[in-house]
Amino acid sequence: MTADRQDVEGRSLDPAEAALLRRIREDDLDGFEAFFERYRGPVFATAYALLGERQAAEEVLQDTFSKAFEWRRRLRADVSPLPWLHRVALNFCYSRLSRRRLPWEPITDTMAHLLFDHGAEPADRAELTELREIVRDGIAALPAKHQAVIVLFYLRGRSVGETAEILGIPAGTVKSRLHFGLRSLRERLEDDRRFGGAYRPLAGSETVVDGGR
Repeated sequence: MTADRQDVEGRSLDPAEAALLRRIREDDLDGFEAFFERYRGPVFATAYALLGERQAAEEVLQDTFSKAFEWRRRLRADVSPLPWLHRVALNFCYSRLSRRRLPWEPITDTMAHLLFDHGAEPADRAELTELREIVRDGIAALPAKHQAVIVLFYLRGRSVGETAEILGIPAGTVKSRLHFGLRSLRERLEDDRRFGGAYRPLAGSETVVDGGR
């Protein structure tokens, strides 16, 4: 087996990366500092993409690498640690998202088009603000796996491929979760009494995901 064997994501494992992993398994603190510097960028990007707040993403970054330090002796030297780091970071993100509301600003025109009959949208700004709040609450109530793809794809503007890479799942799974997540969100909106019957989904509306987005 060569040093540049393929890891679980299909990316060749760099010999220097493998050597770094061996160092941290042997409690080399300088090695762990180098490990942090090597992977902090993609881990922070994942947390920031999902949370949308720099300070919160920084805290998730620190929590993730604290966990990595605890688990350093169990990390394999022949497999990239990045998918595992992403999963740890996402779990910390999910915990944060379950405790707070999403900011209303990322409720984009793209998502509004998928969810609402524009002919029935309230013109009053106060009603529109309440509409965004209801959508935000609906997203926060979704299962974590559906919430993650909707936040990354629709609210953070990540492509299907980028969302798949961040979550460590196939692109087809991203598309499926987008479809079922939006369907569940529509059902929640239909049942929300705050609308007073004003919610009307687009007739025949389907989730259409362009893999090249």
